[in-house]
Amino acid sequence: MSLSPPIFLKEREENSSRLVEIQQPQTTSIAAEDPLQNLRLASQEVLQKAQQSGRSKCLKCGGSRMFYCYTCYVPVENVPMEQMPLVKLPLKIDIIKHPNETDGKSTAIHAKLLAPEFVNIYTYPCIPEYEEEDHEVALIFPGPKSVSIKDISFHLQKRIQNNVRGKNDDPDKPSSKRKKTEEQDLNDNKCKETTLKKIIFIDSTWNQTNKIFTDERLQGLLQVELKTRKTCFWRHQKGKPDTFLSTIEAIYYFLVDYHTDILEEKYKGQYDNLLFFYSFMYQLIKNAKCSGDKETRKITH
Repeated sequence: MSLSPPIFLKEREENSSRLVEIQQPQTTSIAAEDPLQNLRLASQEVLQKAQQSGRSKCLKCGGSRMFYCYTCYVPVENVPMEQMPLVKLPLKIDIIKHPNETDGKSTAIHAKLLAPEFVNIYTYPCIPEYEEEDHEVALIFPGPKSVSIKDISFHLQKRIQNNVRGKNDDPDKPSSKRKKTEEQDLNDNKCKETTLKKIIFIDSTWNQTNKIFTDERLQGLLQVELKTRKTCFWRHQKGKPDTFLSTIEAIYYFLVDYHTDILEEKYKGQYDNLLFFYSFMYQLIKNAKCSGDKETRKITH
């Protein structure tokens, strides 16, 4: 790329803000029947032109791709970076991708493209160590131990208290001193805001998630379960219910609920542009299915 990343990010941020503002206000970004219909998105004209012109070259690896390079995590030559929206997120996101997950079919890349400063993608078995920060990190995964988004802060605070008690559990220290130290540490931690700083998503088919989920480096992390929603993903997993979301859908819905339930602010489409690519592909494939256009379906990977 000819311009430096900071300049690109600044231009994209300004472009994103301007384009979102010209959209007509919507009553909600999550319509009951078609969640993608009322999104407040930046102009997708750049994607329309790219789709018409066909595959283009990745400026990093030289590969021929449509819209973006799923290997280098950058847009291709005919999708200028400054014409893409840039999304600001309230926390960091780590995505752990299964090695057998096909890069070209993964929607996790959309998050990295649209929120590059906030999203990191790791291919299993490469996983960061989270043990020292388990009081500010959560894993999105359903199960009997999972908590709702609105209860995240409560459970993270409990972890802080448990960590303090464990740290001061020294049998050689007099009980009165242990108790005094523990009370002091608990009071100090009460002054600190209990904040979720990072959320982890597993990017794989549901049949492959167990290998990653059971990894000891993820054990012990707070598990969070999303509210039930229907997927719009065109690659529906055979034999699975339509409530099994694609990775980018899961990220988007988590952030929407986090914004309203944790930040306690009205949602006004702040994260809708995370579905910039996804919504365009969805509509493209939907139209192709209606018209019987097999070439269009093939062009989206």
